[in-house]
Amino acid sequence: MSLPPSAPLVAVLAYDGLCAFEFAIAYEVFGLPRPEMGPGWYRYRPCAVEPGPLRSASGLMVEAAEGLDILSEADLIVIPGWRGISAPVPEPLLAALRAAHARGAVLASLCSGAFVLGAAGLLDARRATTHWRYFDAMAARFPAVRLEPDVLYVEEDRLLTAAGSAAGIDLCLHLVRRDFGAEIANRVARRLVVAPHRDGGQAQFIERPVPKPREGARLSALMEWMQAHLDLDQKVPDLARRAGMSIRTFQRRFDETTGLPPGSWLLQIRIARAQELLESPEDRSLEDIAEAAGFRTVAALRHHFRQRLGLSPGQYRTRFFRDRGPARAA
Repeated sequence: MSLPPSAPLVAVLAYDGLCAFEFAIAYEVFGLPRPEMGPGWYRYRPCAVEPGPLRSASGLMVEAAEGLDILSEADLIVIPGWRGISAPVPEPLLAALRAAHARGAVLASLCSGAFVLGAAGLLDARRATTHWRYFDAMAARFPAVRLEPDVLYVEEDRLLTAAGSAAGIDLCLHLVRRDFGAEIANRVARRLVVAPHRDGGQAQFIERPVPKPREGARLSALMEWMQAHLDLDQKVPDLARRAGMSIRTFQRRFDETTGLPPGSWLLQIRIARAQELLESPEDRSLEDIAEAAGFRTVAALRHHFRQRLGLSPGQYRTRFFRDRGPARAA
């Protein structure tokens, strides 16, 4: 059964030399059947950039029923990693992407897919990122782009760029979170068995040793406890004691495991929890939400929301229910 036209249409590019992993990420998030999400879930369409047969970089043959025409209707266009950072991009594709963005579509690139958006001129004077291995090449080829190193993904003016392949998962979950809210994004993440939220500003990679298995297990249990007790005042010395580590070792191992200091990681989780509560139909007061998420006061909740999301909690709640609409109810 086809989904109603009110469901967002997602077109994912397929081409000869396709990066199969990034293509599969887009399918897993936007294309996998999810009847539990209701009729407003995404409509997924693979789109052939050129005539077939198309062979992925891994040797699989790919056939897409749609051509570039579908880009004129798509709400979201996903560009998997391009076939080579030096490979030319067909002009018909560039023209279709420019036209789609001009009419209001969202364009998202994964890994080296940013080179396609760069070739289209859409990233000029805008912030963007790509895989750290390609950063210098992209900076040299597209000097007008405001490249940001060491981040997972960047969003500006309906243009989203992700760093490495796995960061594409974070970007796609970010889009789900924006379209359907934190609760739905978390449900998708659980089905994928990945972390529900890694902020776009996190580092692409951490040049440090992997934590020892015993310490990693202790930190995993501790992080679960931290998420279950957000209403408590969680100080680093107390957390280190609970983990059975010295403060210095705890801070170092936590950073190695998550890419963030304990306080920054905890703030990120608290904001995500506040988002979930603001999206709840129970319409809880801001005082209750601030307390449940561990912010203590509404003033602190407002401060961190504005700093991280650019919105007040009230504006977030209003925008979420306004943008979600009846067709997006789960």
